[in-house]
Amino acid sequence: MQPLSEGERAAIEEAIARAERQTSGEIVVMVTRASARYFAIGVLWAALIALIVPLPLILFTNWPVEQIYAAQLAVFALALALILWDPLRFALVPKSVKHAEAHKRAVEEFLAQNLHTTKGRTGLLIYVSFAEHFAGLVADNAIDKKVSQETWEEVIRELTDYLRRGEYEKGLTSSVEACGKLLAKHFPPGRKNADQLPNHLILRDIR
Repeated sequence: MQPLSEGERAAIEEAIARAERQTSGEIVVMVTRASARYFAIGVLWAALIALIVPLPLILFTNWPVEQIYAAQLAVFALALALILWDPLRFALVPKSVKHAEAHKRAVEEFLAQNLHTTKGRTGLLIYVSFAEHFAGLVADNAIDKKVSQETWEEVIRELTDYLRRGEYEKGLTSSVEACGKLLAKHFPPGRKNADQLPNHLILRDIR
């Protein structure tokens, strides 16, 4: 997965560094091609398609049971092979399921990156998953107490608009800057303001 060029990644990392100089909060940006493979849903679709096969053959042909069964197996194998193609499989997954899976993965990554262990509980994760067309934000307790959900939704709405247009770097740097300003307002930098986490963009491929 290389949706971002080396120059774009460097620009996003620099935006993170600039934002964190203005606040004691910690910002991590993660971009992934997909949050899950959805193979189980693909197999379910293949099975459902195969289950439909016998009925028209029974009603409109004189095929023996053995041939009908063989046709059903062949359709299942073909459907399964087609569903192994990522774009088709992802298209068959309901939007609500994809967004729920992406949100779950975002929360898991928030914990995996130790954002819940920052001093002052001021960790923030910006998470983008392309296959699910999902952009989300996970903030620790101290931030949620200061910033309203409506404010975060506006940040994500703007980021989503950029991503929809294919302006990945601009969208991510803009969202980092917006989050940095919000954190600076409520969590100004301390005397030392030492970074607790790296200022790099994290790219993840599908698991």
